[in-house]
Amino acid sequence: MKVLVTGAEGYIGAVLGPYLAERGHDVSGLDCGFYRNGWLYEDGRRRPPVAAMDIRQVDAADVVDFDAVVHLAELSNDPLGEHDPQLTYAINHRGSLELARACQAAGVSRFVYTSSCSVYGAGSDDARTEASEVLPQTAYARCKVLVERDVQALADERFTPVFLRNATAYGASPRMRFDIVLNNLAGHAWTSGEIKMTSDGTPWRPLVHVEDICEAILLALEAPREAVHNQVFNVGSDEQNYRIREIAEIVAEAFPGCVVTYGPPSADNRSYRVSFGKIRRHLPGFRCRWTADRGARQLREIFESIAMSKEVFNYRAFTRLQQLKYLVATRQIDEQFFFREPTGRAAEA
Repeated sequence: MKVLVTGAEGYIGAVLGPYLAERGHDVSGLDCGFYRNGWLYEDGRRRPPVAAMDIRQVDAADVVDFDAVVHLAELSNDPLGEHDPQLTYAINHRGSLELARACQAAGVSRFVYTSSCSVYGAGSDDARTEASEVLPQTAYARCKVLVERDVQALADERFTPVFLRNATAYGASPRMRFDIVLNNLAGHAWTSGEIKMTSDGTPWRPLVHVEDICEAILLALEAPREAVHNQVFNVGSDEQNYRIREIAEIVAEAFPGCVVTYGPPSADNRSYRVSFGKIRRHLPGFRCRWTADRGARQLREIFESIAMSKEVFNYRAFTRLQQLKYLVATRQIDEQFFFREPTGRAAEA
């Protein structure tokens, strides 16, 4: 299968490209290059060719030769989305919808969209299923809901969209992120020997390893059409619904001598437990091969192998909002987040 991965140079994309290619697919990527210089370690894997392109610039001619598109390229977390909500809607909602329309017009038969369990937002401790009410709390999550709604309306006998609501990702990627919970806590544990929680850590978060996300994407690409056509799937495992304080304790155990302290209850009401039964029914080959404790140990081993310093941990390119603020402040990108000069040169600065 000939597959295009948008956001191929991001946290998930840097793992997904080789993952799909190693399983026999003909993979290409596109990426605008915001995070290209945020490379933490070498893993020795061959990566597919990547074109420098913003998804807002893609038209049908750019995707006409592909059997499937996996869409990862959006502003990728709540703080970044809240930095400029209107721009978030322009990129994440309208940009993603126009990309899907281009794919449909070009005859791309399968469109895998990486949504998020953050659409469930806030509420009781009951586990949310794909049929549960969504209560998005941020621009990022609201855009996910809008893209799901509008791209579902495009589905027809020739165009099969699939929506993967990923739990909060964790685990090692050469193009690392330290602004997601387990990875962030692991970085603090390694560099300071202490995890200082700013809240009491009672909210729920489901977790899923980046490689398990890649497996879900692979299965969504390869599954019979009737198993996935226009379907939404939560991606993760029931066993990996954690309170944030439990995640901190798991990480601390993986970093000997690490101390955890807690703060007061937080005003942030995002808290959700999620049920992952549907993906196992429709994609019976799917299972999470990683656990949070194993993922924390994986990160410790990588930090040891590269002797990661506090300066590296705090490097702007590993935190999405810091990197985008830097690119704006240095006038490499304009107020609409388009590069002012060719992407390849700007991204290396």
